[in-house]
Amino acid sequence: MTVLKNPYFIIAFTLFWINQFVEKVLGIFVPFVHAYLDDLMAMPVVLGLTLQIYRWIHPLKNRFIFTKVQVAVAWVYFSFLFEYLLPKWSETYTADIWDIVCYAIGSVAFYLLINKRN
Repeated sequence: MTVLKNPYFIIAFTLFWINQFVEKVLGIFVPFVHAYLDDLMAMPVVLGLTLQIYRWIHPLKNRFIFTKVQVAVAWVYFSFLFEYLLPKWSETYTADIWDIVCYAIGSVAFYLLINKRN
């Protein structure tokens, strides 16, 4: 099964895009969902898409998975970039420890549910 057919990836991807549509097109903002859903879905979506691209180009194809260290580095990178650097550079961004927690939960969910050998 490709990542793009994994039901957990599909759920994360769909929730992310529904939330974006509701906020950007319909202009509806549910405070808790607006604050945390995208952060919770970010790691499964980004890592899932990245894993699929790696599988398209990697010789082992569907046997390729990310290690725990690679997933942890992605989590640290997102946390550092979006919760430390960007808030320092622009007032558009706000640092929030709960976003880091959401990235961590999303990373664990990706590792356990999506990052599977086929």
